[in-house]
Amino acid sequence: MGAKLVEFAERIKGLLATSAAQGGDSSSVAALKADAQKAIDAGDLVKADTLLAAVVAEQRRDRDHLALNIAKTLARRGEIALTRLRYAEAATYFAKAAAEFSPNGAHEGERIGYLQKEADALYQQGDEPGDNVALLSAIERYKRLLALMPRERVPSGWATIQNSLGGALFTQGLRENGTAKLEEATAAFREALSERTRERAPLLWANTQSNLANAFMTLGVLESATTKLEAAVAAHRQALSERSRDRVPLDWAQSQANLGIALTALGARENSMERLEEAVTAYRLAVEEFTRQRAPLNWAATQYVLGGTFSAIGSRESGSARLEEAVAAYREGLSELTRERVPLKWAAAQYLLGSVFATLGDRENSIPRLEESVASYREALKEFSREGAPRFWTSIESALADVLVKLGSRESGSARLEEAVVTYREALKEQTRDRAPLDWASTQITLGTVLVTLGQREKSTARLEEAAAAFREALKEQTRERGPAIWASTQSALGSVLAKLGASESGTVRLDEAAVAYREALKEQTREGAPQQRVLIQASLGNVLAMLNEREGGTARLEEAVAAYREALKQRPREGVPIDWAAVLKSLAEAQANLGYALYDRGDFAAAALNFRDAADDTSAYSVLWL
Repeated sequence: MGAKLVEFAERIKGLLATSAAQGGDSSSVAALKADAQKAIDAGDLVKADTLLAAVVAEQRRDRDHLALNIAKTLARRGEIALTRLRYAEAATYFAKAAAEFSPNGAHEGERIGYLQKEADALYQQGDEPGDNVALLSAIERYKRLLALMPRERVPSGWATIQNSLGGALFTQGLRENGTAKLEEATAAFREALSERTRERAPLLWANTQSNLANAFMTLGVLESATTKLEAAVAAHRQALSERSRDRVPLDWAQSQANLGIALTALGARENSMERLEEAVTAYRLAVEEFTRQRAPLNWAATQYVLGGTFSAIGSRESGSARLEEAVAAYREGLSELTRERVPLKWAAAQYLLGSVFATLGDRENSIPRLEESVASYREALKEFSREGAPRFWTSIESALADVLVKLGSRESGSARLEEAVVTYREALKEQTRDRAPLDWASTQITLGTVLVTLGQREKSTARLEEAAAAFREALKEQTRERGPAIWASTQSALGSVLAKLGASESGTVRLDEAAVAYREALKEQTREGAPQQRVLIQASLGNVLAMLNEREGGTARLEEAVAAYREALKQRPREGVPIDWAAVLKSLAEAQANLGYALYDRGDFAAAALNFRDAADDTSAYSVLWL
């Protein structure tokens, strides 16, 4: 409560300064009326009319003065509501204060000032408790204020509103899918900087530079390039050139924390441990001023981002020490970032804590850690709803599903995998192809993989059909041009599912489709680039061709199968994985024997003899290996 207590004290000081009783004008009006009555009684109607005209003028002045006093009283109630953290209530009082004056009247300045206070209170309501309706109202009011405070007439006030508008748009952009609101926020901050220059207002310039850097950082995380992230780091360093520790210690600390966040994002993108360690240094500096006693929420927020950096470092190291430090930092942050105080920040910390538990669960092969991850993700979803924060909701749903798959793969039952399928499908309702095509495709691939596992466990062709559909959907966006390696692995996965379906059917359509998918995959899974994957696909292609021959007869499919098996054996050295090599050799021997029989039936005895001999040699070879 440290920071809020300072704010409280400043507001109380202002309230005390304006608590004197307000005088009225009724006595002067009464005196004028009395004189007018005397003039009427005396028959001096001209004088009476003049005095009554004076009464009207005085009453108008009284009414104007009364409106000012009412507005001030309402505004004082708004300040009290702000001090009690009742932001929506405060906004209502400021709106009523502004309504006491007619637009473009004698007190237009006071009216605009109250409207600005209303917008600021709505923004606080939208930011801290996570009220999206209030946030949208704040944005709408800031846009109105820009029209009321044109740049030509009040440049500094116009710049202040642009900066505030940028902050509200940024907060909304964090919660929504897409980058439209974040781009709008960037534009608003740049507009503000056109008036808030370093020469005219260095500290205001630094404040807006910091805001712009945060917008750059968020956009950079959503893009594949590092340009925006590098711009964010540069802008934070620019802000620190004016936000010195001696001059504005708390602002300096905030910029250090923000710099750490940008360095973490850049370090993760570049896989640079140096950047990540720089981020840790920046956070350590920040908490020298953001102490828990002095600024508990800022201290907690810094612990929260420090946990993220420890997590990024830990994921790149073999041990678990940094990941354990990340858990400790998140838990420290959650001691102040409570759900009651800052629900969305609490939920974000729960989400990130769940991510660390998931990494630890993988590294330690620990089911309890994975269970902790599920619990943290479920906590986060209590505040991050699909309606309120679709971007975060989608990320958490997908992460939760990933952990459920890991747990399901370690259990004999299918309940966890079933839950994962439902969760992935829920995520796809928001992570649509139009909004995020590659993320949508990635989730389709993961969903397909889980459906394959369920289909094998349940011996269900329906699940395999669903898996094939998911892989085909993914290939609509995950094209060969966009990501050749992922495209090839998805083609291979599709081929495997189609082969399983084809094996359970009497026709050849599925098997033909499987052969096509495997051959597509082989276009990218080259001998040089992905030798291990190529071997598996060649062997699988051989198996499909052998099955097709059983249904079609003839020799063409068997000849193709023999060629596929031989190609696989060229790429898989016998010394590497002898059992796997022997398995391919066994399949080759069987195909050669079947080809020999087919050739014999056709009367091609010489060719049949060669295939029988090769089959015998290969059978002897794999038999020795099996022994």
